[in-house]
Amino acid sequence: MSSSDLSPITVADLRCDYRLQALLEAEVDANPVEQFQCWFAQASAAELPEPNAMTLATVTAEGKPAARMVLLKGFDQQGFVFYTNYLSRKGQDLSQTPWAALVFWWAELERQVRIEGSVAQISAQETDTYFYSRPRGSQLGAWASQQSQVIRDRTILEHRLQDLEQQYHDQPIPRPPYWGGYRLQPDLIEFWQGRPNRLHDRLCYRKEGEQWKIERLSP
Repeated sequence: MSSSDLSPITVADLRCDYRLQALLEAEVDANPVEQFQCWFAQASAAELPEPNAMTLATVTAEGKPAARMVLLKGFDQQGFVFYTNYLSRKGQDLSQTPWAALVFWWAELERQVRIEGSVAQISAQETDTYFYSRPRGSQLGAWASQQSQVIRDRTILEHRLQDLEQQYHDQPIPRPPYWGGYRLQPDLIEFWQGRPNRLHDRLCYRKEGEQWKIERLSP
């Protein structure tokens, strides 16, 4: 199919009127992590595809932003955990500027959550626990990929994987020293619920000392 066979799309005319639910101060939890737990459980119960998928935005030492999709692998009152190669683009960004933002978008529920805060590596013990819970193929993949580095073609990865499969045949696979987890400790969490006429509900939790302050933001 050539481009001439495609129907023209006017991007400016794409729109959706949100009407599913409201987000009111009287109905949310005073603790944003508990509120996130509620919304995450609802997203999971709705059987959304990968409800733990999130955009991770980082920034370089020069102030240049970058964003990509990653998977949330745990959260509690201490923060939100994800895993990656420490030498990847995002790992290098975080080593230089240890601040980041997360965005969850659950379209079927007309909901968005934004999270901002500082980021630090988690303990080796916590990383090991997760690494050894991963499928064997994922463990090997962490060794095979020099994440974000330029490679000639895909056969490089496939050959590395074959070599590693032979090397660790019938053996435990050690965790690569350059692979591990990060925890984003939030100081801002915003919950967004789509509403009619673009008058969306936005409730923003800001950390003030050890307490959270809830503010309603104009859409």
